[in-house]
Amino acid sequence: MSMENQDNAVPVATDQKHDFKRTLLQKSAAPVDGWLIEQTLVEIPEGVASGRHTHPGPEVGYIIQGDVSMEFDDGEPLELHAGSPFLIPPGVVHNAVNVGTLTTKMLSTYFIVGTEPLVTTY
Repeated sequence: MSMENQDNAVPVATDQKHDFKRTLLQKSAAPVDGWLIEQTLVEIPEGVASGRHTHPGPEVGYIIQGDVSMEFDDGEPLELHAGSPFLIPPGVVHNAVNVGTLTTKMLSTYFIVGTEPLVTTY
C-alpha cells in the first residue's frame, strides 16, 4: 500500500466563495480496490461556512478547535464542539458553519473512489 505523507502540508483546495481551507495531510490506497483514503485539516474562519456539498464516500471527522453547526438538507443540524467526532454518510448534502469565535479546525478523513472528485458543491 502506498502512502503520501506531507510534513509541510499545503492547501489542496480553497473555496474562494466561502473562504475556508482544506490541507491534505496524507493520502493512501484503501484496502478496497479502487478506493483512496485522504486525511485533511479543514479550517473554517469565524462566521464562515463551507458551503453545501457532498463527498462520494463517508467523511469521518473530529473537531480539534472551535464550534460548528453541521447543517443537512434532510435533517436537523448537528452542533459540534472541540472534542466532538462526526460521521457523514456518502452523498449526504451538508454545510459546516463556524458558529464560534475561533477558526474551527477539524480533522476529516475521506474514503473516496479513486476516479471521483473529493467534493461536489451545490
